[in-house]
Amino acid sequence: MSFWGKIIGGVTGFVTGGPVGGLLGALAGHAADGAPRLGPNAANLASMLGSKEQLFAISVVVLSAKLAKSDGPVVRAEIDAFKRMFRIPPENMRDVAALFDEARETAEEFEPFADKLGEAFAHNRAMLEDVLSALFTIARADGPLTRGEVRFLQRVQTGFGLEAREWERARDGEARSGSAAGQPQGIDAYSVLGLPPNATDEQVRATWRKLMRENHPDALASRGVPKEFIDRATGKVAEINNAWDRIKRERKL
Repeated sequence: MSFWGKIIGGVTGFVTGGPVGGLLGALAGHAADGAPRLGPNAANLASMLGSKEQLFAISVVVLSAKLAKSDGPVVRAEIDAFKRMFRIPPENMRDVAALFDEARETAEEFEPFADKLGEAFAHNRAMLEDVLSALFTIARADGPLTRGEVRFLQRVQTGFGLEAREWERARDGEARSGSAAGQPQGIDAYSVLGLPPNATDEQVRATWRKLMRENHPDALASRGVPKEFIDRATGKVAEINNAWDRIKRERKL
């Protein structure tokens, strides 16, 4: 069974109004006044459902949907980008789509999901950066970034606890994706490492080692990162190594 089949399928009540959905309705203030069922307390419930994987699955769906809504009506290009970035299998699409559709009713109240995800995976910064990069891709799917999307992404960055250079790598990640065979000549090796060109040899070497520790698939697996992101980490490790190799050649290290 796929990651999404185990996680979303295991909490179907969350999106269909079953026992878990009923509990969610109570926590989120779903009362006679018609308050949205997917309210801010839903993030608290997601963090209590039993595993980090369940929190991850629910949070990335909600954040993606609300980001798509932040610049107006959600369009097909944004939905397709979400499916592509998070690899939703056809057999799990119905459950995931139900949660996505509920979340995209409004762009509001996304902050608790960013905060809870950042808290749960505070020691998996590479994965959080990868999620932010995926959100950038979704935001760009229907055109250049809008002010609303940038504000949304900046708040996600804050919730994730990511630094400025991690923001920059996530922002530029789409342009670097798929370059495992070698860095395109137009991509600056220093930007891949999040360093200025005048960084010292010691800074470059230390940063390369740090990024390798954070992004190595084996290290991510040992920290409970979902398999989909471990698979994608292989390409990121290649990018980091390619950047390091180019800098070593240029500096004759």
